[in-house]
Amino acid sequence: MARQAVTVLRDVDVMGIPSGFHSTLPEGTPIIIQQRLGGAFTAMTPSGGLVRIDGADADALGPDFVEEAKAYDAARAAAAQGPFDEEKVWDALRQVYDPEIPSNIVELGLVYIVAAEPVEGGHKVKVIMTLTAPACGIGPVIVDDVRRRVLGVPGVKEADVELVFDPPWDPSRMSEAAKLQLGFM
Repeated sequence: MARQAVTVLRDVDVMGIPSGFHSTLPEGTPIIIQQRLGGAFTAMTPSGGLVRIDGADADALGPDFVEEAKAYDAARAAAAQGPFDEEKVWDALRQVYDPEIPSNIVELGLVYIVAAEPVEGGHKVKVIMTLTAPACGIGPVIVDDVRRRVLGVPGVKEADVELVFDPPWDPSRMSEAAKLQLGFM
């Protein structure tokens, strides 16, 4: 999707990328939407910095963004039906994006292990993953996104997300599709 210039319609809480620091964009701020993935929006501010705007704040961007966020939430709710299936965990992980990179964490090769074990009332899922850079300030946000998405899978009662840096990530871990999309091929 092409980049889109919009003006913030109300004060909105944003998270700086890659710092992870929270701040507020005031009403009337012109921004350029860089990517619309995983129910969140990445935008460039007038100073040239990147920020992430949560789908819950889509109304600050305009009606089209609200509709997009609602459609995304409805699709997620529909996918969260039925019995536990590990493939649904992988599908949930494919909905987690690094706000700087237009590819999901599975295609980027950031997920090393997904393991499920039965517990009373459902399943406990353990995810072992990494980041593209160990010092990434947005890392805790991605880990929290993973935890929330996994807990949204039917039959999941617990989600344990472990962030590791050994082995370190490198571009060879990306899928062919991600390499093509990101210009590594």
